[in-house]
Amino acid sequence: MSWTVYLSGEIHTDWREQIIKGSETADLPIQFTSAVTDHAASDAAGDCLGDEANNFWRDHKSAKVNAIRTRSLIEMADIVVVRFGDQYKQWNAAFDAGFCAALGKPYITLHDEKIIHPLKEVDGLAMAWAQTPEQVVDVLKYTTGK
Repeated sequence: MSWTVYLSGEIHTDWREQIIKGSETADLPIQFTSAVTDHAASDAAGDCLGDEANNFWRDHKSAKVNAIRTRSLIEMADIVVVRFGDQYKQWNAAFDAGFCAALGKPYITLHDEKIIHPLKEVDGLAMAWAQTPEQVVDVLKYTTGK
C-alpha cells in the first residue's frame, strides 16, 4: 500500500525536509503533499482575482484560493502531520487540525513541550504528539508496517 501524508503548519524551518528525507532513507511507501510554503506566494494567492484596496479582502480571497489546495490535499491524505513552531502562532495549522478532526482524519502533532498547554485540545484529538521530525518518521514506520 502507498500512503499519502500531508504536511501542515510552520514554514520557517526544515522539518518537512527532515521527515521526507527520513522516510526516504527508511524506504517508506509514502507520497508527501503540503500547503504552499512560500509565504509571499501564499499571501498573494488571490491576487489573480483582482486588486483590493483593503488588506482584509486581499487576505480573504487568498485564504479561499489557498483553501482549495489545503482542503483537497487533506481530504486525499491518509495521515496529516501538523507542525506548530515556537516563533509564530500558526492559526492555519490549528484550523487544519480541526478540519482533520471533523473529517475523522488521523493526524500527528509536532511541537515543543513548551506549547503543550495552548494546544491541549488539538493534541487531545491527535493520534500522536511528536517533539521531533525523527519521532514522526518512527510513527510513520510503524504505521506503514516497515
